[in-house]
Amino acid sequence: MGERWPSFDWTLARAFLATAEAGSLSAAARLTGQTQPTLGRQVAALERALGIALFERVGRGLALTPSGREVLEHVRAMGEAAGRVALVASGRSQSVAGPIRITASEVYAAHLLPPILARLRAEHPGITVELVATSRPSDLLRREADIAVRNFESRDAELIVRKVAEDRARPYATPECLQRLGRPRRWADLAEADFVGLDRTELLIEGLRAFGLHLTARNFPVQADSHLVHWAFVRQGLGIGLITEAVGDADSAVRRVLPEEPPVTFPIWLATHRELHTSRRVRLVFDLLADALSPSGR
Repeated sequence: MGERWPSFDWTLARAFLATAEAGSLSAAARLTGQTQPTLGRQVAALERALGIALFERVGRGLALTPSGREVLEHVRAMGEAAGRVALVASGRSQSVAGPIRITASEVYAAHLLPPILARLRAEHPGITVELVATSRPSDLLRREADIAVRNFESRDAELIVRKVAEDRARPYATPECLQRLGRPRRWADLAEADFVGLDRTELLIEGLRAFGLHLTARNFPVQADSHLVHWAFVRQGLGIGLITEAVGDADSAVRRVLPEEPPVTFPIWLATHRELHTSRRVRLVFDLLADALSPSGR
């Protein structure tokens, strides 16, 4: 008989790939929706199957061993190939019934999309929906999602994108917080105010410079890596937060900080892989989202 190769389970390989790219089991668990113990067992099972150590612990994270780096290169290629196979198969499917996975930010997932998905389910009960709420751009090629709702234009040639609307955001705060601020009227009046930060606060600081507001890290005494937690902090009066008007204006716990200033505007884009756009189900959901998110559909 020829050489006996070690058994290889693609489920275990996907757990290894997610962990390697995220840098820790906890981060990989958040991205994949699995539990940290489950991912840990899968990675350990792959190490036993291959007879090598793939990771070594460094502080609170994991670092690839030399063998792990070599395996990662091949597993990543396998993931890309598996994604292309799945895309072709999904693109050829002409059945409307079946699953659809949509990714959007936490704010859109919690506040903007639920009524739209209720309409989708009412009109097409055969379609089952998985909504991935994350601020991290999902990889559509690897089938992390079928359709993405984004605030930036995806420029990958493999993607079909459509700008469907312009969204509007404003700074909000509780009435008590506004009272402490002395009822500001212009952006420049907020130079000494406390803001609630997000995980990439430096981008917010840079963006607000265009409005004549020059903030530093001192303006952000409280931060959160979740948009929903960020908004909960704002509602508790911990500082000013920026959020879409559809959420802020509907919340009785807060008020517009600068009601006379124009809003911050940004686009809403839909993206899907070009192969998936040949699927009736994906095309139907893509078009329904585009219609519902457009100004005439709201």
